[in-house]
Amino acid sequence: MQRAKSQLTTYIQTPAGVKLAVALLLLSTGSKLMADGGTGGNQGGGISSLKGVPVPAPPDLSSYVQDQKTLVVLGKALFWDMQTGSDGKQACASCHFHAGADHRRTNQMNPNGGSIIANHTFGASDFPFHSREVAGSAGEFTRNFTDVVPGNSIDAGSSVFDSTFSLSGVSTRRVTGRNTPSVINAVFNVRNFWDGRAKDTFSVFTPFGKSDLSNNVVVETGGTLQSIKVQVADSSLSSQSVGPPNNPTEMASAGRNWAKLGKKMLSLMPLANQRVSLTDSVLGSYAKSGGTGLTSGVTYGALIQAAFNPKYWSSNRLVDVHSNDLNKIGTPNNTDAYTQMEYNFAMFWGMAIQAYESTLVSSDSPYDHFADGDRSALTQLEATGFSVFNGKGECSKCHSGAELTNATYTALNQLGPLQQIDAGMTDTGFFRVGVRPISEDQGIAGNDGFGNPLSIAVQTVPGRAAFKGAFKTPTVRNTEFTGPYFHNGGKSTLEQVVDFYSRGGDFPADGNLGPGIRNLGLSAGDQTALLAFLKATTDSRLRYEKAPFDHPQLCVADGEKTPISGVSANGFTNEAVDNMVEIPEVGASGGLPLQTFAELIGASSYTGARAHDMSTACTMH
Repeated sequence: MQRAKSQLTTYIQTPAGVKLAVALLLLSTGSKLMADGGTGGNQGGGISSLKGVPVPAPPDLSSYVQDQKTLVVLGKALFWDMQTGSDGKQACASCHFHAGADHRRTNQMNPNGGSIIANHTFGASDFPFHSREVAGSAGEFTRNFTDVVPGNSIDAGSSVFDSTFSLSGVSTRRVTGRNTPSVINAVFNVRNFWDGRAKDTFSVFTPFGKSDLSNNVVVETGGTLQSIKVQVADSSLSSQSVGPPNNPTEMASAGRNWAKLGKKMLSLMPLANQRVSLTDSVLGSYAKSGGTGLTSGVTYGALIQAAFNPKYWSSNRLVDVHSNDLNKIGTPNNTDAYTQMEYNFAMFWGMAIQAYESTLVSSDSPYDHFADGDRSALTQLEATGFSVFNGKGECSKCHSGAELTNATYTALNQLGPLQQIDAGMTDTGFFRVGVRPISEDQGIAGNDGFGNPLSIAVQTVPGRAAFKGAFKTPTVRNTEFTGPYFHNGGKSTLEQVVDFYSRGGDFPADGNLGPGIRNLGLSAGDQTALLAFLKATTDSRLRYEKAPFDHPQLCVADGEKTPISGVSANGFTNEAVDNMVEIPEVGASGGLPLQTFAELIGASSYTGARAHDMSTACTMH
């Protein structure tokens, strides 16, 4: 405390110094409180900027990649390309376009055994909800996959009526069973997805890491193609990226595989139906002036050739799945015969998406400026909120370090793979906070696609594991713009989130609660200050979508047009007509400020025009 007093004397002469003096006193108190809490390491009240945290990357990247800059170009184009979806509309970005998360309000509810009617439009009165329903993300219509049509972004297939996702006998888009997490700063997570199933080892075809023992890439050896097993370390984002594209809820008709997707994407112009700003920080030099897509000659094949080691794409031999032949030479004469590049597309996709998402690091918030030495960066209220965050709010027990989450490499290195809670041991960075009963969603207590437990605790200390109902701890950075909140999307405002933690959760009775999940009894002043601090973690570049958060144009389905009626379009019948809205392209210098989810649904007022207000119709080019 003596050091804080001497610093107070030094800075008390100026208004900025007054703010700093108050902050230092508060931070000293907060640090002591957290030290008493016994969380250890950097899990207490220390301050550190995200700028000082190394961005994880595969240690053997150079054995696969020959040009990192082109790899990022490829990744950004693939991430935003609507042609990826079986319907020719669904991109990765369709669920991650707003501060890395989803900002739509219509047809975003998965009933999960509840009673919400399809195509419901969220309003302020819908939140908070304490029922079975989940605020997820609209994906694909229910369809069966027949084949890709090279040169066409829409896959051949057939509609399937889905009684869960329908209205008046007409199919609507399916909705995911969990809320969409942000991809911003996700590169720091050891595992991704809410349940951690996207492992830190990339096994190409699936998210499940070392559980997937299959061969997954072909390379030419001795004049013939050989199937080998590739596993890439420190690549959870690559693992995550290969989950949605062929998932029948998120981006594909049921039955599509990676080789088929590779054949389709390599036959298409990148971003063919979308405008790209000439000042885009990554794609601008490739953008087509006055048109859509990238300039002539900038193909996905050319980008792969520039980015990756020729070992993985240069063979002229074919993988013929129909005849199980790896020795043919020439051009595929059917859609079951693949070039080496087409067959290895999943590896290119995963490593390129990770490279792009690794640039999405939000380290320019007022909190980072304060941690970097700018003693006027936090207001008195924000500094008080930081004290609450580290002190009586007990937030930093789960939201630690510069990343402000325990789910990271930093926390893993400090705490090890497991953390002790009252009920036993849980995976580091995965906690139950009492959002919903365990019976509705067990989180990390589930198994991966090969039947192996997702939880490290249940694998190593099964008798002491307290893993049921635990989910990955998200960062609190930029949460001003990432609503709705929690894995079920049940809260629409940060005020509701802070109240939730102050009360000790909604369904604590099932136990297995993480550290600090109890009735904290935060005062109104505590909560106001804590909210101010949370907003001080917003990166100013993200707020205005400045580089690296700029992006191409996107059209997203914000529910179905009403009245809903069966239609016939592109050979698909009895499917509702999408209400497509525009997310305009933005260049490196940014655009209008983002809108909060609370403003979108009318829970908070704003009178000015904002980007992504979901009101501008979008016509497919």
